[in-house]
Amino acid sequence: MTTKVISVESDALQVSVHIDETGAAYLNQYFPTHHAPLVEVRLAGEGTEKHKSSKTLVGTYIGPQLLKTLNVTLAGSKITVISHLTVYGSTPVVRATASIRNKSDGDIIVTQLTSLVLGGLTTGSAKWNSWFREAQWVEHGLPALGVDDYGVYGRPENHFASIAHYAVSNRGTFSTEGHLPMGILKRRDNAETWLWQVENNGSWRWEIGDWRDSVYLAAGGPIETDHDWRLRLGPGEEFTTVPVALCHVLNDYEEAFDSLTTYRRIIRRKNEDNKRLPIIFNDYMNCLMGDPTEEKILALVNPVLKSGAEYFVIDCGWYADDAGWWDDVGEWEPSKKRFPNGFKHLLTKLRNEGLIPGVWIEPEVIGVRSAIANQLPPGAFFQRDGQRVVEKNRYQLDFRHPAVRERMHVVINRLVTEYGVGYFKFDYNIDVTQGTDVDASSPGSAQLDHNRAYLSWVNELHDRFPDLLIESCSSGAQRMDYAMLATHALQSTSDQQDPDRYAAISAALPTAVTPEQGAVWVYPQPSWDDETNAMTVVNALLGRIHLSGRLDLLSEHQFGMVKEGMDVYRSIRGDLPTARAFWPLGLPHWHDEWLALGMAAREGGRFYIAVWRRGGPDELELPIGELKGRSSRSELLYPAGFEADNEWRVEEGVFRVKVRSGLCARLFKLTVS
Repeated sequence: MTTKVISVESDALQVSVHIDETGAAYLNQYFPTHHAPLVEVRLAGEGTEKHKSSKTLVGTYIGPQLLKTLNVTLAGSKITVISHLTVYGSTPVVRATASIRNKSDGDIIVTQLTSLVLGGLTTGSAKWNSWFREAQWVEHGLPALGVDDYGVYGRPENHFASIAHYAVSNRGTFSTEGHLPMGILKRRDNAETWLWQVENNGSWRWEIGDWRDSVYLAAGGPIETDHDWRLRLGPGEEFTTVPVALCHVLNDYEEAFDSLTTYRRIIRRKNEDNKRLPIIFNDYMNCLMGDPTEEKILALVNPVLKSGAEYFVIDCGWYADDAGWWDDVGEWEPSKKRFPNGFKHLLTKLRNEGLIPGVWIEPEVIGVRSAIANQLPPGAFFQRDGQRVVEKNRYQLDFRHPAVRERMHVVINRLVTEYGVGYFKFDYNIDVTQGTDVDASSPGSAQLDHNRAYLSWVNELHDRFPDLLIESCSSGAQRMDYAMLATHALQSTSDQQDPDRYAAISAALPTAVTPEQGAVWVYPQPSWDDETNAMTVVNALLGRIHLSGRLDLLSEHQFGMVKEGMDVYRSIRGDLPTARAFWPLGLPHWHDEWLALGMAAREGGRFYIAVWRRGGPDELELPIGELKGRSSRSELLYPAGFEADNEWRVEEGVFRVKVRSGLCARLFKLTVS
């Protein structure tokens, strides 16, 4: 047969699938000779055909045998695979999933199905994430990762590739514990960038390696070797992978992140919260820390109102008579001891004062001492070999089971309709790595189905209660992925309790989450000096505010600083839902002495720049190339009365900042004339 090209294109991107003379398909950008198969599949018992290792996502027996039958429908002897490629308007991002269907007369067992394979790439880097230290980037050259020109391709033996590859994966229900599901490949001169994300709230893997004379990317959800994922498909049955989004720009990483941010805004569930950006007070971090009472909350109401917050969220502990509630959660009934006048009475008072009440809940777990643990059927829990999976003295609920979904619908419905709850912080504090073997081909496949069922349940809540606001939290940001964030309105970004350390997280967050979804703690303390309290405010001003801390114990001067910050936020938050992030000092690193994050408004010529000093020289120059040669007026937005020399140098395109304090933060505004 003759070669063919199938293309799908938007205003910003053209995706071409090449069909060679044998009928094999591969995704192509610049290098038509790379021949990395469009989709790679493994069935039970199969390793690798040749060239690569069976530990990689490429080099399978079936991938090169899948032949085009219709558009990007590929057929083998036992299966049909359909590669779904979607583009979005003027955004240079393609979203890929793949579906596999068993067309044989007997069962097959699938052990791997990639969402995307693309050859013909160049250099790159990886992303790292952990509790208290989220969204920190590390850059590597490919040879340092073991991916290099080994002199293999082109030899008489017809080798296509070495066995070298570099893989990043995550296993378990904490989808972003250790790593975020993202990566970048970029040219050293920053003239070309590839940026991708895997969209799954569980296990995933991406890898890069050599293929022919170039580099490939393969990415997708759980597989057998990493995640104990195997799927039995009966005749006619079908399975679809998790999505992978891939962005390509002929520019640097800032343009790539801008394009991916636009894509994220397109694919997420529409929510008025992402337009309004209300200020949310939560009583947990550096405040009540899981020990709320009616008296303590009432002491906070007036300062919370004066600060300008619009929500009051009562965090963990509201359901427990004592502090030993960790392994007893699951009933979700208010404590009468903590709230002697009734929880409903307290929440009604919050509403009457103009604050929308919210509560913390962990809908996916049951404590081992909870009475509910003995009321649900055995199939409602994750199990292995007939025993319930126990993690940190909690049982993992299986949202595939109708009894789980029905019970949690009853719980949420009661809290909304009877108590007037308008906000839920859905937390999740265990990481179940082993999955469940109940009613499943494998523990990994059951875990994936549970993850999808949970998101379906959350969407049902949104459909039932359109005004309800739901936050995603998993020990901070241990599920900061765009399966969760396409469903939830906003994301808790860390459990970090130190403002100076949080600064590095805040400066990097727009790489991982849209500004209007990334909630950062603001937790002023009466014992902190003014610069530290100002820093905790600046940390959140270019994202979402989770106000906390002992507002009730602050001095009048200290509270005035907080109130000033909230007023500044309300004056600029209208620009943030469409803003573009930029980094004048490059992507931040954990130990950097100076950090900087900018947000450019789409209209009006307004540029907001947050600057943090954590040591180093007292003066710094921040290059802003796009404003070079353009007259701009600079001003200190927050804290307005503090020392901060600043100057915009038009011809150089440099913003100069000088501060004497060794630990401080400032928010500036540049307005183009």
